[in-house]
Amino acid sequence: MKNKIILGVIAIIAIATIAIVNTSNNEESIEASAVSDQTQTDDVANTDSSEPKAEEAIVTANPIKVGMSGGYLPYTYIDDDGELTGFDVDIWLEIGNRIGRDIEFVTSDFSGLFGMLDAGQITTIANQITVTESRLEKYIFSDPYVYYGAQLVVKEGVTDITDLESLKGKKVGVDLGTNYEEIIRNFDTEGAIEIITYSSGSSTLQDVSIGRIDAYINDKLALLTSIKESGLPVVLAGEPVETLFNAFPFAINDDNKALIEEVNTALDDMRNDGTLETISLKYFTIDISEE
Repeated sequence: MKNKIILGVIAIIAIATIAIVNTSNNEESIEASAVSDQTQTDDVANTDSSEPKAEEAIVTANPIKVGMSGGYLPYTYIDDDGELTGFDVDIWLEIGNRIGRDIEFVTSDFSGLFGMLDAGQITTIANQITVTESRLEKYIFSDPYVYYGAQLVVKEGVTDITDLESLKGKKVGVDLGTNYEEIIRNFDTEGAIEIITYSSGSSTLQDVSIGRIDAYINDKLALLTSIKESGLPVVLAGEPVETLFNAFPFAINDDNKALIEEVNTALDDMRNDGTLETISLKYFTIDISEE
């Protein structure tokens, strides 16, 4: 009888012990679950931190690369402080500001700019690029932002050169790969004009002034500035031989089509609020953004 009582007490103690252990385990399990839930909550909160999202990082890391010669006064040139400046530089800085993109300027000889565009080394070109039928077959363009005329320049005193017809039998200078070269070649289908190509316009006015070439063709507004800066005895010859308009060329792809929409919106806003006119009058005596 005494043994049965002892066994009963032992059984009661064992049951109580098991209950206490189970209660402790349940509490630990609840605490562990709570810790896990808090960790997950913290992880979710961390994903909403102020760190930039992937799209924002891409925009910052991929500036729009704008190619230009850096030697086409007053559109793109190096000022007295050694800084790249000019009409086209100001236009793109304003566009970048309006669409929230960084702008990186890449300079090269004009003749190499389209090759860089084709190779994807630059996004577009801002060097007074005239929209032509041949270029439209290969590139997509922004809306025009400059309207102007193709102009001949001759040595002072020369009166027999006033238009394309009067260039026959003469030597005319053109910058290699420009639309001005295309204008002369399209007109001169019989090879009556001797075309002299230049890698840049730096020595063309000098060659006109000493009679090495009879005429040179370029943008009328740029020529007015260049003639004034050079002090050489050269003058504009006749009226512009062709009215032209300029825009920004891009390689044909979906990303650029979307970018052009942003650029066109910025240009339209800049025209409506007077910014294009203000930039024009900074470098010229007229608003070159209007037809």
